[in-house]
Amino acid sequence: MTAELAVALPAVLLLLALLLAGAAGGVTQLRLEEAARAGARALARGEDPAAVDGIVRTLAGASSTASVAADGEWLSVTVADRVGGPLGATVPWTLTAKATTRSEKPATGSPPAPSLVEAGT
Repeated sequence: MTAELAVALPAVLLLLALLLAGAAGGVTQLRLEEAARAGARALARGEDPAAVDGIVRTLAGASSTASVAADGEWLSVTVADRVGGPLGATVPWTLTAKATTRSEKPATGSPPAPSLVEAGT
């Protein structure tokens, strides 16, 4: 019985370490996705990139990095961070999440939106 335990214990510990690392990666990915969505919403409302970075760091953690990009009326926020935990510190495992949205502010030079209330009625 002791010999079988001595042979099987390292395999069980390795499996447990891999499961915990996978769980840490899953939690990190969820945090990054939520931070990217919140950053994209703030950016669409007209917040400046510094405020978006603060929102992302609040939700994803202080070690995360955020980049903001604009392509016409489309705005995107990409958030990246390393996976924590003992295995995440040993293996350089970086995860990213990206959220894209349209700007809620009208583009410069575009005609004003039609009004629902007609003048003189």
